[in-house]
Amino acid sequence: MSLSDRHIVVTGGGSGVGAACAQLLARNGAKVTIFGRTEKPLAEQSLPYQLCDVTDVGAVETAFHAAREASGPVDIVIANAGAAESTPFSKMKPQMLEAMMAVNFYGVSNVWQAALPDMKASGWGRLIAIASTAGLRGYPYVSAYCAAKHAVVGLTRALGKELAKTGMTVNAICPGFVETPMLERSIENIMSKTGMSREDAANTLKADNPQGRFIQADEVAETALWLCSDGARSINGQAISLSGGEL
Repeated sequence: MSLSDRHIVVTGGGSGVGAACAQLLARNGAKVTIFGRTEKPLAEQSLPYQLCDVTDVGAVETAFHAAREASGPVDIVIANAGAAESTPFSKMKPQMLEAMMAVNFYGVSNVWQAALPDMKASGWGRLIAIASTAGLRGYPYVSAYCAAKHAVVGLTRALGKELAKTGMTVNAICPGFVETPMLERSIENIMSKTGMSREDAANTLKADNPQGRFIQADEVAETALWLCSDGARSINGQAISLSGGEL
């Protein structure tokens, strides 16, 4: 498919799933702008970029303004920026819950709101969140992360209905554990707390996937590409499980 002349903003675009999405969409003809908090990994993607903390509404508005000035109105947003922290619920501090909600939920809401005027004006648009199977089920020790991702799925379903007659679609992609730097940090955390080998720690995370493997970033990117296509124009308000059959 061709995304020629479509301007796409990808948050968290410097590495992992965000970088995979940005590169695939660019290869398919899109004008891609990536957002992130750290300049070095953004610059390494060789794509237009804006420094932006998605939890800061003012920073989001500034970044969107600059992106529009450079590449025109925004047609598609892939809200990928996220973070995960783990702790038993009994030890969770309010600050952790606030941090998880800020980046994983408010970050999605902020960038989607910033893009709405362009999409409403054109009568076409795609709002896509990279959520998680943690938005569809519970996992122990990451209750704050699960709560934030469930909020993203709820927002997706509500907004999909709200915007259904506007020419826009709203969807969430919910992958299981994706082999990215964030996953590597989770494996290292398990190793440090349990004394497990890296292989055993990784296997504990793979166990939920019936295929016995980690999801790859390109699989998420290909799903996002499909959701951007006209062939997916009736896919709206959905939380798509990308989990090897876990859900």
